[in-house]
Amino acid sequence: MAKAVQYTQLGGPEVLTVNEIPEQQPGPGKIAVRIEAAGVNPIDQKLREGIRAAPPFTSPRGTGLDGAGTVTAVGDDVDGFRAGDPVAFTGTLGTYATDIVISASKAAVRPAGVSAAQGAALGIPAGTAYQALKSLGVREDDTLLIHGGSGSVGQAAIQFGVLFGARVIATTSDARADRVSNLGAEPVRYGDGLTGRVLEMAPDGVTAILDCAGADGVLEASVELLDDSSRIATIVLGAQADEMGLRAFAGGSATPLTEQQNAWRSEALPVSLALIAAGYFDVELGDAFPLDRAAEAQEATAKGAAGKLLILPNS
Repeated sequence: MAKAVQYTQLGGPEVLTVNEIPEQQPGPGKIAVRIEAAGVNPIDQKLREGIRAAPPFTSPRGTGLDGAGTVTAVGDDVDGFRAGDPVAFTGTLGTYATDIVISASKAAVRPAGVSAAQGAALGIPAGTAYQALKSLGVREDDTLLIHGGSGSVGQAAIQFGVLFGARVIATTSDARADRVSNLGAEPVRYGDGLTGRVLEMAPDGVTAILDCAGADGVLEASVELLDDSSRIATIVLGAQADEMGLRAFAGGSATPLTEQQNAWRSEALPVSLALIAAGYFDVELGDAFPLDRAAEAQEATAKGAAGKLLILPNS
């Protein structure tokens, strides 16, 4: 029997339980994976609490969307994978588990030198950042402002922005400024007076803005800094952005992602894995938790713990 963290009703961390589940064999187009690490993302808690919509319960529901491990079996009509392959994957509910069956289209082989922990940390953060910057058309002639540069999505966005050739300015706390700087961004302290501090650094203004923080006043400050609303986006304050005529990529927005945007999110996983293997991308790993401490991991992520927190299901 495999084990998985599940819940049968919405609520606080107490609704999460570790249950035994039958091991499944992969059908056509699917692969079975022994999970070595699962990424903990803010969306995990939001789904558990009902902040983000989900279908009604018809059975115990798993949690977690990102993971990495080793392929244990391959279904029919699957090319490019075989048992024993190290993989990372995303977009599959229920990754806080010892074993899982997933669509092969959601997975990518991990190159040599990329750990399961690194692979599990990529899915949602790298996919969100990559798609957002592609959607905003960020390139070498841009000055990009990122709100929330020290978070997982913010760190990925900094690195993609630098790789795309942009000058990157990122808001952060004083305690996290070195991390932001080491990734290639110019750190600026968030909070009151932010607009003035950004203009001191970039007197000609910024040309694109991505909000990864969702803090009070960030969208208003963004509008003060940039007239072109088509180049201001948030991944957190979707409903507010809709009201203000700004762009939002999920984050509670009523506007769904386009087919192209979803394709970019999928493309980001193999791209990021290759960049890590080549030494051009880095993920900051935080604490790791066993299955029976999954609730603690979700709560720590919600409180802004540094680095990408992980579940190690088979530890």
